[in-house]
Amino acid sequence: MTKYIYEHKNWTDFSWNDKAINAVFGEVKLMQGKIIGQMNALGFSAKEETTLTALTLDVVKSSEIEGELLNYEQVRSSIARRLGINTAGLVPSSRHIEGVVEMMLDATQRHNLPLTEKRLFGWHAALFPTGYSGPYAIETGKYRTGEMQVVSGAMDKEKIHYEAVKAKLVKAEMDKFLDWFNNDNQLDSVIKAAIAHFWFIIIHPFDDGNGRIGRAITDMLLARSEDSGERFYSMSGQISGERKRYYEVLQKVQHSTGDITEWLEWFLHCLKNAMLATENTTQRILQKAGFWKLHENTTINERQRTVLNKLFDGFDGKLQTSKWAKITKVSADTALRDIKDLIEKGILQETNEGGRNTSYEITDFKLE
Repeated sequence: MTKYIYEHKNWTDFSWNDKAINAVFGEVKLMQGKIIGQMNALGFSAKEETTLTALTLDVVKSSEIEGELLNYEQVRSSIARRLGINTAGLVPSSRHIEGVVEMMLDATQRHNLPLTEKRLFGWHAALFPTGYSGPYAIETGKYRTGEMQVVSGAMDKEKIHYEAVKAKLVKAEMDKFLDWFNNDNQLDSVIKAAIAHFWFIIIHPFDDGNGRIGRAITDMLLARSEDSGERFYSMSGQISGERKRYYEVLQKVQHSTGDITEWLEWFLHCLKNAMLATENTTQRILQKAGFWKLHENTTINERQRTVLNKLFDGFDGKLQTSKWAKITKVSADTALRDIKDLIEKGILQETNEGGRNTSYEITDFKLE
């Protein structure tokens, strides 16, 4: 049986091949700077919108990786309320969602504060406000006292994917981890984020919620690396999309003798992909902001404003008169009048299909 990494002496003296990660690390640092520059050029409300979208995605996707589906609107409303962002249609959210949001915002908005045992216990208690994970009672707000295995498969045919550090060693291992986290300032924070994620997951200090807390720790260090609580991309969203590979790499590197090159490589590529996804979102937000600047003196009614915003935010399918009527809750005649008015103003145009199912799109426009 191959040894686990933590069974080796001095297992946390991690090593890696700089040459293997240098190129992608350089790209990530370059993109970080580029995204911050783009965001600072956005203007306040567009920047707020991007932060709100990225944080919402982060919370929803981090739970989704663990097989838990949270209500997107409830998460978004909870974050908006806590950050004081005025947004239409706020909905009340459950105690559980409030707890998950509280942890994520504490990690990102207060990223410069030390990570302590007390703070981690607070996060863990916030994740499981009832003391239950699904139907199971778990130890909350403290390190686990039982042994921990990650298994899959039916009873008698269970496959052990991972056996974590023994319960009696958790406290000593976590003391060492927290000391490194708070006092080792030699590493770049992006590399530190990758190592912290791996190290924490290997210890698996809690009864449940280790993945979510590990990803919050990652976000905390990424916020430090940008010296900003504003989040413009979602690492958890990207990990969720690359989940299969995430587990494959973790499983492979958990048996290494201390070389974590493959994990760092995967982590940096994943981070780069998360930033690329944000670049596309940013382009849309910039376009939308530019459009409304261009038309700040054009007479546009509320119904038209609603549908135009929907077109910029990623519209499902084609815009037809019937859809307009449904979205704005008006008759087909009123919908057609609204559309014709925007065509006359040069804002909308018919698509090339024509015929019975006429659909419309925003006319190409040039930003100043």
